[in-house]
Amino acid sequence: MFARTERLLLRPPFPEDAAAIATAIGDESVVRNLVAAPFPYRESDADAFIAHVTAQDGADRRLPCWLMMLRTAGVPRIIGGVGITHRADDGELELGYWVARSHWGLGFATEAARHAVRTARAMGLPPLTSGHFVDNPASGAVLRKVGFRPSGKVAPRFSLARGGDVDCLLFAEDRDADLGPMPSSAPSDDDLRSDWRLHAA
Repeated sequence: MFARTERLLLRPPFPEDAAAIATAIGDESVVRNLVAAPFPYRESDADAFIAHVTAQDGADRRLPCWLMMLRTAGVPRIIGGVGITHRADDGELELGYWVARSHWGLGFATEAARHAVRTARAMGLPPLTSGHFVDNPASGAVLRKVGFRPSGKVAPRFSLARGGDVDCLLFAEDRDADLGPMPSSAPSDDDLRSDWRLHAA
């Protein structure tokens, strides 16, 4: 599944992306806010992530799992990731995202996450969950902008990078929140694949 937003091309990870993913995500200030990313984050970790995404089948394979590619005049650059996964403890669908530190504060997480939520709604998926570690309030601001509300619950989540449990503020999607319509002129997956290959050539 491919998608395009105002500034981003959203596409699945490919095996040849491993080095660029490791470079973009490998800052400790990024991975310390994620549940499943280790630190240091190596190219082998990116290989394992890509293999996991590629190996998914059935309903999981249809869930959005995208790299955020910054559209430029040249080759698009990986600046983050966004996706919907099944939460390990209870199987509920969870929105997650990350942005390379050099692109913080520019609205890319909001732009990509909003599109992921719109896509989930268009697919008829049940309401999503999400959350953020208590020392990462910027992520809470993103969640509020894309239709999530605090559940009032705090739960420990194991952080691989930190090596222990960290309190996490839990959020639930508010389906009454207006995200606006999906872009009516969204290009097809084939168009986006061709566009990406032309830029990558």
